[in-house]
Amino acid sequence: MSTSFAVPAPRSAMLLRRRIATYFVGGAEEVPALVGALEGRPVHELSVDIRDGVRESSMVCAVLLAAEETGSLLDRLRGLPSVVSAELA
Repeated sequence: MSTSFAVPAPRSAMLLRRRIATYFVGGAEEVPALVGALEGRPVHELSVDIRDGVRESSMVCAVLLAAEETGSLLDRLRGLPSVVSAELA
């Protein structure tokens, strides 16, 4: 008599909603690089605040990603030449 066992499918990582605040210099021309660093991840909210006469601008977004991806996304944003800081908000 042979017995077969069902092999469970690998569980995909649970996606968490993370709010990320990024502060950058260089104005509106830097926004495409910032958004590009999100690499197609689902973005639920995105706001950019650029003010004339203020040195730093900000981008705040809510992104769905796996917990283990959070650090690498923050590092990717921090690696952009225009970014002053990127943190969980």
